Amino acid sequence: MASNGEGACMQCKKIPPTEESLTCRTCGTPWHVPCLSSPPDSLASTLQWECPDCSGDFDPVPQPGEGSDLVAAIRAIESDVTLTDEEKAKKRQQLLSGKAVVEDDDEEEEEKKKSSSMGLDADILAALGDNLKCPFCLQLLERPVTTPCGHNFCLKCFVKWTGQGKRECIKCRFVIPNDVAANPRINSSLVTAIRLAKVSRTSAAAAAASTSNVYHYVSNENRPDQAFTTERAILSGIANAASGKIYVTVPGDHFGPIPAENDPVRNQGVLVGESWKNRLACKQWRAHIPHVAGIAGQSKHGAQSVALSGGYDDDEDHGEWFLYTGSGGRDLSGNKRTNRQQSFDQKFTNGNEALRLSCRMGYPVRVVRTYKEIIAAYAPEEGVRYDGVYRVEKCWRKVGVQ
Repeated sequence: MASNGEGACMQCKKIPPTEESLTCRTCGTPWHVPCLSSPPDSLASTLQWECPDCSGDFDPVPQPGEGSDLVAAIRAIESDVTLTDEEKAKKRQQLLSGKAVVEDDDEEEEEKKKSSSMGLDADILAALGDNLKCPFCLQLLERPVTTPCGHNFCLKCFVKWTGQGKRECIKCRFVIPNDVAANPRINSSLVTAIRLAKVSRTSAAAAAASTSNVYHYVSNENRPDQAFTTERAILSGIANAASGKIYVTVPGDHFGPIPAENDPVRNQGVLVGESWKNRLACKQWRAHIPHVAGIAGQSKHGAQSVALSGGYDDDEDHGEWFLYTGSGGRDLSGNKRTNRQQSFDQKFTNGNEALRLSCRMGYPVRVVRTYKEIIAAYAPEEGVRYDGVYRVEKCWRKVGVQ
């Protein structure tokens, strides 16, 4: 099974040694080989191996909307009549979160975790050099921030430093501008470089290996490569544009990542960190289909993706987790689509109900961030960026700021 944020396998709850870990060529996630139901047969096959979440090989005939082994496992738990509701909830939580509890006196497990982490860091630093170490924590950069003087820091370390009133670079004593200290931005180029270094050992071999993927029908194939304004549109501009060609073959109700076999153009799928000029271009790769609405989903099926754009005052973005206000509550009749005033309470219908269903069932939700999320350190400077798959941990109703 995949490893959680602490490096432990979600199934056996143990931190596997390096020789028992296998990295997915698409998403770069490490998996524990002994816990896989269908491990690779040979050394050659490991070079082009994809995890169940990306490959979707759990069932020869996938049901509509089932894009990963995760969804199949969740539905198997739900269909087990021998389990009570509490037991089902517990099994879902074990399947989805898999947070290993490490006792304080378990020094052996801590040592394994530390050595495994150091080994990974050593490989990446060998490829990219020592310049990618944070001057504060002396570890590989995590969510790197680049100051105007050209030095890089972990976002957490940088925020802690500037939060103490420090306005000088720790390496060169260059004065850090107040706007940079108040609103640091993630260096997406560095993030991409580090991610590519992690998967470089498998991606090169996988690209050279021949595959026999079967591609399905690509919709809008006769349309232009980019969104365009129709002759019937009264106003010009992207707001009235028609969608261009759809480049991937996943259906509209597909959960989870978009794998390589559904990408006949590039044969790599949609990778975390990919960005587009606008929401219509994002729609062409199915990362988030609606070009206006923030929630993509169906009330009886679940939510496939959300777009973070800072549309409500209660929204918060902390990178690894965020608070997301649902949809509705504004009068959009007539010519009032830009009205930000809330006139009635939101309800668990349509997209909101889809998110609640994904929360209850544990379905994966794709997340894209837009440049409109201007107060967040995790927002792109321009356009729309795909930031991978998240899980809805909880949902509730309360009176908001607006």
